[in-house]
Amino acid sequence: MTPQKAFAMIAVAALCTFATRVAPFLLFNGKKPIPPIVRYLGETLPPAVIALLVIYCVKSVDWLAVPHGAPELLCIAVVALLHVWKRNNLLSIGIGTILYMFLVQGIFV
Repeated sequence: MTPQKAFAMIAVAALCTFATRVAPFLLFNGKKPIPPIVRYLGETLPPAVIALLVIYCVKSVDWLAVPHGAPELLCIAVVALLHVWKRNNLLSIGIGTILYMFLVQGIFV
């Protein structure tokens, strides 16, 4: 890949990212109320996406073989409890990832 193509790809990605970030401010500029469907989607989509990500992460776990999904279930519980307690996404995800790596590489080898 030439440097020009790499730069063009980065520029297109940056432009698309900028467009998706600025679009809500242009569409909903505060002069008129936000449509109810947009409010509904804003409330319901984040938990739905998290649930889909959890299902995707445990879909390949072999529940019949040792350790029977213990590291995954333990880390899901820790992340959920930590998030309910601290309400900090970065902390919850970071601690969950560190704990999972420790469990699968050190305990459940």
